[in-house]
Amino acid sequence: MAAKPPVAVVAAEAAPNPKSSPYPEPFYSRVLGRQKRPLGDLFGLRNFGVNLTRLAPGAISALRHAHAAQDEFIYILEGEPVLVTDAGETPLKPGMCAGFRAGSGDAHHLVNRTTRNVVYLEVGDRSVPDEVTYPDDDIHATHDTAGKRVFRRKDGRPFD
Repeated sequence: MAAKPPVAVVAAEAAPNPKSSPYPEPFYSRVLGRQKRPLGDLFGLRNFGVNLTRLAPGAISALRHAHAAQDEFIYILEGEPVLVTDAGETPLKPGMCAGFRAGSGDAHHLVNRTTRNVVYLEVGDRSVPDEVTYPDDDIHATHDTAGKRVFRRKDGRPFD
């Protein structure tokens, strides 16, 4: 029998993901300054995920990407990251938010160019299958028949 989810938790005390990212190398090392605390999983949420995410100085949130099927939303709690999208760069500060509609093709990520941590809430739906494009890098993501994300090079070759 599965453990009963908690009623409430202190978000900053939730266990962080043991790995910074599911990306294969050489991309995994690029997000080592990111730490996600998967809050939605603690409550057994199935339709959407919620992460409390910290970016160390100089870190990026992800490779710049766009989802075909999954919506994403961020809300800045601390620090001043730069949001990089197809439209350019937008400085953000606490209290600001941004949303990324599935299928828009607008690739995005956050960059922490400051000497302080950035902390934000990240909310996304869990629609599967999804396809993720990365316009700046030789990587592409889809889902296998079991719903697990699979990374390949843009020409379809697997990573070693």
